[in-house]
Amino acid sequence: MGTFNHSEIIQLKHNIEYAENGVVSKRVIEKTTGNITLFAFDRGQKLSEHSAPFDAMVQVVEGQTEITIDKKPYALKEGDTIIMPANIPHAVFATEKFKMLLTMIRE
Repeated sequence: MGTFNHSEIIQLKHNIEYAENGVVSKRVIEKTTGNITLFAFDRGQKLSEHSAPFDAMVQVVEGQTEITIDKKPYALKEGDTIIMPANIPHAVFATEKFKMLLTMIRE
């Protein structure tokens, strides 16, 4: 079980706060089959290039970011979604403060 209650309306961008010079994460759902995690990035913060064994979907819920997938940068803004494929290097850079929902489903 995650940190959010079932059967309640959730305003994602209002359920996590920014930390100065930091990245904050909050698990929404945690299951053996996958996780959904809410993140808040202060401007200039990043997740260094890495890969994961499963596809991961990012939904930007506030602000803007640059996500690099296989060395190709993508500019995303509030409301945008992108899928980062399994086993392909990707990175996240906060061009400004932003919040995202990350969904990873295991096979």
